[in-house]
Amino acid sequence: MEIIPAIDLKDGRCVRLYQGDFAQMTVYADDPVAVARSWQAQGATRLHLVDLDGARAGRPQNVDAVLAITQAVQIPVQLGGGLRREEDVEAALALGVERVIIGTAAIAETELVARLLHRFGEQIVIGIDARNGMVATDGWTVTSTVAATMLAAQMAALGARRIIYTDISRDGALSGPNFTALAELIRADGPAIIASGGIATLDHVRRLAQLGVEGAIIGKALYVGAISLPEALAVAQTVTSQS
Repeated sequence: MEIIPAIDLKDGRCVRLYQGDFAQMTVYADDPVAVARSWQAQGATRLHLVDLDGARAGRPQNVDAVLAITQAVQIPVQLGGGLRREEDVEAALALGVERVIIGTAAIAETELVARLLHRFGEQIVIGIDARNGMVATDGWTVTSTVAATMLAAQMAALGARRIIYTDISRDGALSGPNFTALAELIRADGPAIIASGGIATLDHVRRLAQLGVEGAIIGKALYVGAISLPEALAVAQTVTSQS
């Protein structure tokens, strides 16, 4: 299982939100490039970037910060937030991003997602953000009537190879992942699942690895020191080697 540190970008800074609430934001660093280099130095094999301003605006906003990060590190970077048009996906990939995460468009623009999956394959990752089992869109400001499990099945049918699942109520809360919801998404013949939201202890990391998710995105727990990245990497490697 891959451990993926998260770097959430707002106004060019590295921040974290509590349960997706922009009014409950903590700034962790003014220099996200330094943060990216630090995670790489500690052993990260991939970084997860989120353009929070882009998620709210519907178009990428922190382009300069994303480019600076991709140029500063040698590990792959995946990016989400406001990527709802084909030209924006193209532009993100041109910045050196390896994977682009499509969230809101997965519900609003099914034909677009199908076209992107056909054109870019595994470079397209579907982001499913859920509140009480229902998909939230537009930077988590709108809760839809679509169940997360239903959207996952639809995306798999379109050819999606990878899904990032975030339980919004747990994001930034350090309350533990939604193991039940994650288990419902894992299928032997389905897309790989990456867990996000609520990971706060090494036991959470261990349980996720045992559950069979492909990756775990960790944000706040790393920034406040609840988990150290080298320890999380070691736990994930140990479980993987035992399975």
